[in-house]
Amino acid sequence: MRALIAALLASTALPTCADTIAATSKITAVTVYPDGAKLTREVRFTAPDAGGHELLVTDLPYDSDPGLIRLAPSEGLTVGAFALRADRLPPREDPLTEDQKTAKAAVEAAQSAADQAALALEAVTAKIEAAEAQVRFLSSFTGALPDGATPDTIKSMATMIGTETLTARQAALAAKAELPPVRIALTEAQDALVKAQAAYDALPTADMDYTALSVAVTAAAAGEQTVTVTQYVGNASWQPVYDLNLTRTDGDALTLNRAVLVTQYTGEDWDGVALTLSSSRPSEQAAPSQLWPELRSVGPEEPDLDLARKSEAVGGALYEEAPAAAAPAVTVAGMAYEGDTVVYNYPEPVTVATGAENLRLALDSLSFSPVVKAVAVPRLDKTAFVMASFTNASAEPLLPGQAMLFREGVLVGSTWLDVIAPGVETDVGFGAIETLTVKREMPKRAGGETGVFTSANQQSESAVITVENTGDQSWPVRVLDQVPYSEQDDLEIEVSASPEPTETDVEGQRGILAWEFDLAAGGKETIALEQTLTWPEGLVLR
Repeated sequence: MRALIAALLASTALPTCADTIAATSKITAVTVYPDGAKLTREVRFTAPDAGGHELLVTDLPYDSDPGLIRLAPSEGLTVGAFALRADRLPPREDPLTEDQKTAKAAVEAAQSAADQAALALEAVTAKIEAAEAQVRFLSSFTGALPDGATPDTIKSMATMIGTETLTARQAALAAKAELPPVRIALTEAQDALVKAQAAYDALPTADMDYTALSVAVTAAAAGEQTVTVTQYVGNASWQPVYDLNLTRTDGDALTLNRAVLVTQYTGEDWDGVALTLSSSRPSEQAAPSQLWPELRSVGPEEPDLDLARKSEAVGGALYEEAPAAAAPAVTVAGMAYEGDTVVYNYPEPVTVATGAENLRLALDSLSFSPVVKAVAVPRLDKTAFVMASFTNASAEPLLPGQAMLFREGVLVGSTWLDVIAPGVETDVGFGAIETLTVKREMPKRAGGETGVFTSANQQSESAVITVENTGDQSWPVRVLDQVPYSEQDDLEIEVSASPEPTETDVEGQRGILAWEFDLAAGGKETIALEQTLTWPEGLVLR
């Protein structure tokens, strides 16, 4: 379809224009969806005079879909037909991206620094070699004394040789003292060069293919004009993430820090754009699926057809009944929730390089007043867990996303938050409480039997649940356990508990019991549970 639209637009005859104005575009705003993005480009150019012209925008991605491009002219300018014309694309003088230019400049600077360090090392080495050569020459001096040399002359020459030798040796030593820092500087410069080159090589190549957007424009007068180009692209997404921190130091408090992860592989850098994040999904199914009539019939059995062939025949019959223009396949949404589209306008310009993987952008922070309890399931767990219940008191839903869980600023785990609409309460676990130990034991009966006793038509069970707080902080505790239930008159179940449970049939689940109590630091609570099942003779408990 894209190719067909492109061909049709390319074949559309543009009005005859006085001249061609080549221009480039700048991405000024981006709206990112969970799957895809809307790019807003500004094309600024100068109309040489009033009348018709061809505007040639030379930097649109080659895979741009003409059906997803919209144009908006500035005042005093009208736009007519437009088409994508790869054949009108002028040669690009500089294929490098801005990131590549910056990285290349860093490589060149590092190379220059490494060269300078190498020259400095050569200079110090030359000084050492020159001084040592002078020492060797003076030490081996055996020149003949001049005619008529007096003792004073000989003494003067000896003094001169000694002085020069000393000076040369001192120069050699001084030069050698310069050697270690120069060598270190060279090593550091070479390491910096290696890192700069690696950073440059790691950048994604953005020498993507481009196409030209040819637009027929008519200017009311000469002067500066602007055309805003809006296009929809894929290979971009965002998702919300959360940090939840539960504190109990000065009362129970829950802080939720919201952020988003933005990813884009469009082949273009988004440099300093106005970024909007939208929960809308324009690329997904927009209308209900269609049902087609299913015609069934019966007839004589065909014995020569095996089961596989019968299935094939039935399937073929079903497809034959569908209209010739069958409904196209649709993409089923991976995530769905109730409520209107949520839009976030990022407060400052954002740069997102192509190839960016999960660029994290902070949004805001919300505070809640949670109800915190230590919840224990002794039948399955040996400790209790922190559970915080809170109501979304904000005016907008919290979108589904990964959440990192902190307790008193310490990371304790992670979870997935489903959508939480305004006014909706949710429960979040914040890890185990090591200072709370829970036990569920079955005391032995007389004769050594365990807490379960079964006869021909009766079974009884006893259990003792113990919760102990070994820490220095009190906890509101909720203990959950279960007892069997029956829907038969023949099966009678008697349950007794001490103390009595605070709640029975928790959340509509029959047989689930709950006890709630406050457990002080160093405190201990015990729950005794008895159950007896009785049934008629001749029947078996299942």
